[in-house]
Amino acid sequence: MNFIVIGLSLLLLSGCSSYGVVKNQGMADPPAEQPYEIALAGGRNSGDISLLLAFSGGGTRAAALSYGVLQELREASVTIDGQRRRMLDEIDVISSVSGGSFTSAYFGLNGEDIFEDYEDVFLKRDVQSRLLRSLLNPLRWFGRTGRTEMAIGMYEREIFHGKTFADMRQKGGPLILINASDLGYGVRFSFVQEYFNLLCSDINSFPVARAVTASSAVPVLFNPVVVKNYPGCEYERSKFLDRIRQQVGNKPELIKVVEGLMTYRDKEKRPYAHFVDGGITDNLGLRAVYEIIEVSGGVKAFVERNKQKVPRKLVLISVDASTNPEPMMDQTAKQPSLEETVDAMSSAQLHLYNAATLDLMNRTLRRWARDVSTPQRTVEPHFIKIGFDDIQDADRNRYFNRIPTSFRLSEEQVDKLIAAGRELLRNNPDYRRLLASVQGGRAAVR
Repeated sequence: MNFIVIGLSLLLLSGCSSYGVVKNQGMADPPAEQPYEIALAGGRNSGDISLLLAFSGGGTRAAALSYGVLQELREASVTIDGQRRRMLDEIDVISSVSGGSFTSAYFGLNGEDIFEDYEDVFLKRDVQSRLLRSLLNPLRWFGRTGRTEMAIGMYEREIFHGKTFADMRQKGGPLILINASDLGYGVRFSFVQEYFNLLCSDINSFPVARAVTASSAVPVLFNPVVVKNYPGCEYERSKFLDRIRQQVGNKPELIKVVEGLMTYRDKEKRPYAHFVDGGITDNLGLRAVYEIIEVSGGVKAFVERNKQKVPRKLVLISVDASTNPEPMMDQTAKQPSLEETVDAMSSAQLHLYNAATLDLMNRTLRRWARDVSTPQRTVEPHFIKIGFDDIQDADRNRYFNRIPTSFRLSEEQVDKLIAAGRELLRNNPDYRRLLASVQGGRAAVR
């Protein structure tokens, strides 16, 4: 049974309202511990390469493809200032949505242990069937806490083991930007302290499983993840919002972003916020990076504010797991089903928006590199996009484009997706040029 059909059925069956469980804690004063914040980006790598990854949505398909990319980055080694380093160690930031957020969060919490158990813990498990059995249990249809709490409970117990963003910070890895969509106002919301300041809330104690669930909560099928918008922290929230409002200039898109963020100021009008699938507002996970840097006043101000070293190479790798299967409806005069109609409409909008986002980020990365370059230190931009469109063999291309957006894939599909992630990155001409340029053409892949 398809997720869309199940979701519509559950919507009709839900005869009473459910309430979200609030788990974010209020914060009247600045947090005692160092918060999980944007300033944590950088500082763990060589400083010569600033590497940002973006993991798209797409269920287990996206999680497996992005995992393959991490594997390939682990195997690629370069020599920087006489020291041999892996490209995996150069990662500053991973921004993710939906299915990609499972991989990014697991890596952020577990580091290289991801290569030991992630396939068994998540990728090769039939997560979808377990969720659907709970969702289709009539005893749960009228529960007061909603269907999403069932998913959060399962992810807490079996994948993330109750860990919070304080645990993510202590691991010392790259900054993980888990992104969701604010259902009420269409705002992209990133789970970092700067955004939690708007809620007068401390992210350190917030469960990672709850953030990942918000990032992947498909509307209708799952209830939104609810957070409390607390009053009483004017000290930080006003400073942040007033600064970005002055810095966006006359850019219409960024003005809309700031206007959306400003809505969190009205505590009486918005005592709660409802977060759903991050893929609704950006299925590539790229615009969150763009917005965070741009509303900070641009990349130069961002680097200076976070006391980061200006890199020699500014690298952005977009891992796009979206598919474009051949439609079957045009082979007959029969009217398309509800499922086919919804899929076709959403697919058309998704690919148009993705294309616009990729073009925006390609141009922006070049501008950022120019902005931080100096006569003594030229910064090279490297925009690297991988996706199923890069697969030239028609049969293989068709195979991957037919893998559904699901949390239940066969072991064969998962293995092939992981291998595809590695192969697509390894053979990407832009990535190969990056490796060669790092050390004058002598990059090595173990």
